[in-house]
Amino acid sequence: MLKRASVLVVGDAMLDRYVYGRVNRISPEAPVPVLAVEREVAMPGGAGNVVRNLTALGAAVAFLSVVGDDQAGSDLTGLIGGQPRVEPWLLVQGGRATTTKTRYIASGQQLLRADHEIARPIHQRLADRLVRIAADTVAATSVMVLSDYRKGVLAGDVPERLIAAAKAAGRRVLVDPKGDDYGRYAGADVITPNRNELRQATGMPVDTEEEIVAAASALRERHGFGAVLVTRSEDGMTLLEGDVVHHMPAEAPEVHDVSGAGDTVVAVLAAGYAAGLPLTTAARLANIAGGLVVGKVGTAVAREDDLMEALTPERGALRKFMRRAAAAEQVERWRQRGWRIGFTNGCFDLLHPGHVHLLEQARSWCDRLVVGLNADSSVKRLKGPTRPVQPEAARAAVLGSLATVDLVTLFEEDTPVELIKLLRPEVLVKGADYTVEQVVGGELVQDWGGVVRLAELLPGNSTTDTVARIRG
Repeated sequence: MLKRASVLVVGDAMLDRYVYGRVNRISPEAPVPVLAVEREVAMPGGAGNVVRNLTALGAAVAFLSVVGDDQAGSDLTGLIGGQPRVEPWLLVQGGRATTTKTRYIASGQQLLRADHEIARPIHQRLADRLVRIAADTVAATSVMVLSDYRKGVLAGDVPERLIAAAKAAGRRVLVDPKGDDYGRYAGADVITPNRNELRQATGMPVDTEEEIVAAASALRERHGFGAVLVTRSEDGMTLLEGDVVHHMPAEAPEVHDVSGAGDTVVAVLAAGYAAGLPLTTAARLANIAGGLVVGKVGTAVAREDDLMEALTPERGALRKFMRRAAAAEQVERWRQRGWRIGFTNGCFDLLHPGHVHLLEQARSWCDRLVVGLNADSSVKRLKGPTRPVQPEAARAAVLGSLATVDLVTLFEEDTPVELIKLLRPEVLVKGADYTVEQVVGGELVQDWGGVVRLAELLPGNSTTDTVARIRG
């Protein structure tokens, strides 16, 4: 149902940059670590991360924000425009710096964050234009989200005018607030402060569940909010809807990085609300999604597959099977722990001793082994119309049952080169019937400092021979 959602997001867009590297020495110039940069990643942050989370769920999004006339603004515009099902309205203000947060990371540890921003209200003329566009756009969506990071887009009376426009169109409004003046958001249908923001806005204690309910109730009555969803970090969430209170325990089994978790909660809540789910159901989904993303590294998102995985019972070996995007995130988590990633690929149509021997060798050369599995369509093109003997789900389950295999992911192409580019393994493994020069992706892996290893073969063990014996 979340794919049916259409949401208008208005707020402060940012550019999140991550600079990854290794620290092996201290600078001779000052007592600081020297980061040997290995790669850099950029993605939308702030309200842009709400958009990113919504598109990960398959929702349709209209996005209104303001960027500067700088390179960061151009980069952010390209990133937002590259998201599926997004209608971007990124207005440009001359002389304004696009908010950019650059994080420097080594061995999973953030060494430094550098912020570049101008947190002043946008020009009045630009604010008027933003409100006009929102008033025209909101009728085509089901819910308006105000994502306020206090960087200037939602300054002054802009929130009040946006809420009035949404109400005039008969649309609901969800606000992720900042600051202590919640009168700016009066009349919103749902507001989502965290515990500290609730304390700041009400001046009331919020240490116990009873105190949180009392403060949320006072906030709702004071400003005419329909509901208040309080995020309480490791203690979960509290939803106050009318006189009904729902306490939801935290869903995070392991916390790696809380960056952007609030954006995920807002996005899933908005998508559920827009899709027509009861607010309590949408809030429970948002709670689960928030728990998922804090278990990931960096500013992550919760996808449909992630939510389905969390909502379904244990699936045994198939828990090792992941779609491509989820596999990339899992590999990144492992890499941030300092683990060496290995990769091998194949059809693995009928698992035989030769396969097991190859996988055992591959796992001995790395800390975590990823197997790229040819999808059924790929196997058919490579092996002929009578193959595969087993469908991809069965082949993935068998591979996932092996202790030597840590993750299985599919690729539809004839070769795994695009998957290799995405996962960037440190070790690439193929059988010794290849030479290093013949291994697909080998040159890429060597270019970024990895190695290609050739596993010894067991004579007389091949899938073709096995199939022939079975059919003979």
